[in-house]
Amino acid sequence: MPHESMNIDELAKYLKQDARDVQKLASKGTIPGKKVGGEWRFHRNEINYWIESNLHSHENETLIHFESHAPIECEKGLLVSKLLGEACIASPLKASTRASVLKELVALLEQSWQVYDPVAIHAALVEREGRASTALAGGIAIPHPHHPIKNTLGESVVALGIVPNGIPFGAPDGKLTSVFFLVCCVDDKTHLQVLARLTRLFRREGFLDALRDSTSQADLWHLIRQTELSLMLPS
Repeated sequence: MPHESMNIDELAKYLKQDARDVQKLASKGTIPGKKVGGEWRFHRNEINYWIESNLHSHENETLIHFESHAPIECEKGLLVSKLLGEACIASPLKASTRASVLKELVALLEQSWQVYDPVAIHAALVEREGRASTALAGGIAIPHPHHPIKNTLGESVVALGIVPNGIPFGAPDGKLTSVFFLVCCVDDKTHLQVLARLTRLFRREGFLDALRDSTSQADLWHLIRQTELSLMLPS
């Protein structure tokens, strides 16, 4: 894949930051990279993993920048609601443990008819959770493979499962997790786009409470669509 490695200037453009600030972060070890022949080099996969692990700390302007890395041609700039079909939504999700959540989410994802190898996707989710939990503060989690897996998907897809009472999922605040967005994309750029968009959705006042309060697939999908549309309006 082209452009897997970036220098300081390329990474600064990618992150929409000043090159001097990026160099300072690299020198401190905050950004993953290494020096080759005295010059900093950064691997795109490692940078994307670092970005996704720190999305919650980025300003909305930066998240919008990440969303623009791979523009998707869809109605009115919709992204999550484009990749999430009503058939891939379950509230309640019939799961009571961390393992059963992943299993049921993959089964839910199969309703998209875009899943070619559910076994490989499930194994990738388990491997990713083994690295670090995808749970965030606030009772939400975004399970996803560490990297796109070849020959497992027709198109990028999202599934949503809600466990009303919540379960332990390794959240940083130590609380239970009840809202699970499973994200499986065919490429890294779309993956980063979706994670950035979800992060902005989660910040919308009342959005997560509204998700938890609904049990209708249609109502949940329309809620996500309308909230996404509100993100497109001028602030």
